[in-house]
Amino acid sequence: MTMPMSDPNAWATAMNNLGMPPIGMTGQPLMPDFDPNLGMMAGITPMNPMMPGLSMVPAPLSQDIPVIKEIIHCKSCTLFPPNPNLPPPATRERPPGCKTVFVGGLPENATEQLIMEVFGQCGDITAIRKSKKNFCHIRFAEEFTVDKALFLSGYRIRLGSSTDKKDTGRLHVDFAQARDDLYEWECRQRMLAREERHRRKMEEDRLRPPSPPPIVHYSEHECSQLGDKIKDDGKFAEAVRVLLTWLERGEVNRRNANNFYSMIQSSNSHIRRLMSEKSQHEKEMEEAKEKFKTALAGILAQFEQIVSVFQAASKQKAWDHFSKAQRKNLDMWRKQAEEIRNMHNEQLMGIRREEEMEMSDDDMEDAPDSKDSEDSGVSQAEALKEENDSLRCQLDAYRNEVELLKQEQGKTQPIRSEEDSTHSQQLSFLQQALQGMQKQLLKMREELKQREAELEKSLEDKQQLKNQVQNLKEGLQNLQNTHVMQVSETESTFLWIISTFLHVHPFGASIEYICSYLQRLDTKINPSEVEALLSRLPCTFRQELTGVGASLEKRWNFCGFQGIKST
Repeated sequence: MTMPMSDPNAWATAMNNLGMPPIGMTGQPLMPDFDPNLGMMAGITPMNPMMPGLSMVPAPLSQDIPVIKEIIHCKSCTLFPPNPNLPPPATRERPPGCKTVFVGGLPENATEQLIMEVFGQCGDITAIRKSKKNFCHIRFAEEFTVDKALFLSGYRIRLGSSTDKKDTGRLHVDFAQARDDLYEWECRQRMLAREERHRRKMEEDRLRPPSPPPIVHYSEHECSQLGDKIKDDGKFAEAVRVLLTWLERGEVNRRNANNFYSMIQSSNSHIRRLMSEKSQHEKEMEEAKEKFKTALAGILAQFEQIVSVFQAASKQKAWDHFSKAQRKNLDMWRKQAEEIRNMHNEQLMGIRREEEMEMSDDDMEDAPDSKDSEDSGVSQAEALKEENDSLRCQLDAYRNEVELLKQEQGKTQPIRSEEDSTHSQQLSFLQQALQGMQKQLLKMREELKQREAELEKSLEDKQQLKNQVQNLKEGLQNLQNTHVMQVSETESTFLWIISTFLHVHPFGASIEYICSYLQRLDTKINPSEVEALLSRLPCTFRQELTGVGASLEKRWNFCGFQGIKST
């Protein structure tokens, strides 16, 4: 694309105000000795040409840094800056991937050559679409050049030295929404999305665990080898996987059914081995538990001996011979030993409690399950009974522990008062727990009785409500039948009275006249009810209009005899 070059000094002045080195169409700097500090106010940092908004990052110019706009002299026109006290020109929201700008306020005599001269220094121009109404659209090759073109918004342009109105104008540069820009932006986004998907796929493939080795298809040779592997305990798991794959593939037929049967039979023979291994492991686990419990009891006994040593040292006979520092250390050691002893004692009691709970759970599982009840109250009662049984089992366990502690206390017969206090505290704790369990058991029994009473009461209330609903339905039906009979009798009475009244008035009567006659018999009747009743019988009563103008009146006539003649 060929175009005339503009005055480099004018464009250098404008670019110098932005702190950017002026660049020509060929990409070479117009001023080799460019100084970024020229033309800038004191204390203002010059703008970096690679900063966001001026390079590949499309962002608007920062409003915090004041930019001085000066007169720009071009080859065929002159650009005068706007008033610096006015607010910056308004722009629309930047469309994605915008490379096209709208330029309004062009002089009427402006040409594409002039537009290329003014805006060509912003960057490479790919297309110019000029209108006859003093505006045009310019599409640049890069996005960052749009921000440079927006710098010229607000400038007044004058062609040459002419003062004619057709040779002057005020430029307004704004973002334009073009389909080509949007299409290129969408293509670029899709390309980035494809690259991201490819990167993720490569990462997933890298992190995916390796696939298992393929399983060979069935053959006589493979079948004989697989039979030997199934009998081997070390290769049993791999051989069973191959056998399962063959069965799922459908490799079984009449000829090899016996081979498959023998392999399945060999697999079944491993059940006894697995059960024996399981029982052996369970036995080892129980032995380990017993060994741990025995060791813990031995450790606890040694702790008791150590605590007894400290308590013996705390007596008056030996305590007076120790120094103050030694007494302090002995007291601290005694407290630590007692804390550790109590902690191990609680752990041992917890193990015993868990064993008793497991035994009670096993007893409950062995008991036959009760039948499900139809009503929710019955199910709640059964749940309460089961909870009552579990609480009773726990209560028995606590009683056994209390008896064991009492027996141990009777055998040892502790001499020291602190040991007595410790055992008494344990007994008091167990007694409190026992009392709490008894209270909870009584409370659960009372709640069970209360629920059963509520269930019976709710069933009785339900039956009573059913009876009341039935009685109300019967009373409502009787009331409706009585009302219908009364209504029908009343309407029939009114009909023969109205028929007689209209029969003696051959020219008809108004609805008010009829109602005034009927109100002597029933004061509650109103004209609307009478008119509705007459309208329901068009073969017996007919409404006619008589009179002219203001004397127009609606009258009802009796036409029952005419209806009989017509039929």
